[in-house]
Amino acid sequence: MTLANKLTLIRIGAVPVLLVLLYLGKPWALWVAVAVYVVACVTDTLDGYIARNYDQITNFGKFMDPLADKILVIAVMCVFVERGQMAGWVLALVLLREFAVSGLRLVAVERGRVIAAAWSGKLKTAVTMVCLGFMIPFRWPWLSVVSQALIVLTTLISGAEYFWKNRDVLK
Repeated sequence: MTLANKLTLIRIGAVPVLLVLLYLGKPWALWVAVAVYVVACVTDTLDGYIARNYDQITNFGKFMDPLADKILVIAVMCVFVERGQMAGWVLALVLLREFAVSGLRLVAVERGRVIAAAWSGKLKTAVTMVCLGFMIPFRWPWLSVVSQALIVLTTLISGAEYFWKNRDVLK
C-alpha cells in the first residue's frame, strides 16, 4: 500500500475519533477535535501531492480519496445539523450534489469517458473544510450563517459546472 493511500485511510480513521470528541462537547474535546480535523484535512492535500509527484496514483486512491473527503465533511455536518448549528437543507443540498455528480460520472464511464475533478469542486471541498473547521470550536450564529452561505454557494457553482461542462454525456 502506498503512502498516499495510507494517508487516505488515516483520514477515514480520524472520523470516528472526531465524532467521539464532538459528542463529548467539552471545551478541551472541541479543541482536540479541531486538531484531529485539521490533520485529517491536511492529509487530503498531502496524499494528492504525494500520489501525483511520487508516482503513487492508484485505482484505490482515485476512488477512496474523494470518498474520504465526503465521509469527513458529511460526518461533521451531521453533527452540526443535530446540534442545530446547521440547517438540514444545507446538508441535503451537499448530499444531492455529491450523488448527482457521482451519477454523472457513472454515466460518463459507461460512455468511455472519465470526468476529472474540476477546479470548482476542489474549491468547494477546501471552502467546506475551512468553514467546518471554524464551526467546530466557535458556535457564533454569524459564523454559522456565513459558513453555510459559502458552502451552499460553492456547492451550487461546482455542481452546475460539472453538469454544464459535461452536458453532452446526458444526451
